[in-house]
Amino acid sequence: MERIPILRMGATLLVTIQVDMQDQTALALQDDLADRIAKTGASGVMIDISALEIVDSFVGRMLASISGIARILSATTVVVGMQPAVAITLVELGLSLEGVRTALNVERGLALLERARKESGFVD
Repeated sequence: MERIPILRMGATLLVTIQVDMQDQTALALQDDLADRIAKTGASGVMIDISALEIVDSFVGRMLASISGIARILSATTVVVGMQPAVAITLVELGLSLEGVRTALNVERGLALLERARKESGFVD
């Protein structure tokens, strides 16, 4: 099974998904990310899905689940780089990704995380 790397950039964990997400890969990412948030005390998680052309309902639910887990561990999650076709598919599947923040690109995602950090009073 392929594992998705999780990189640390200061108080943010960056996940760049470059492969088609199989169910087992998504479950492993959820576990790995929860573990890394707990170990590092990261206040932000950015998930870059710009390479994904297709997202099924399971992966959509996993993104929402990852965001919920991160929130419980005091980290804000932002999904960046969603292609229009993916957004359309998620809406057609009835998945609003409630609680998941999104941004068009990494730059905007970092700005969103920085604002959230300041609002919460997080100190590096």
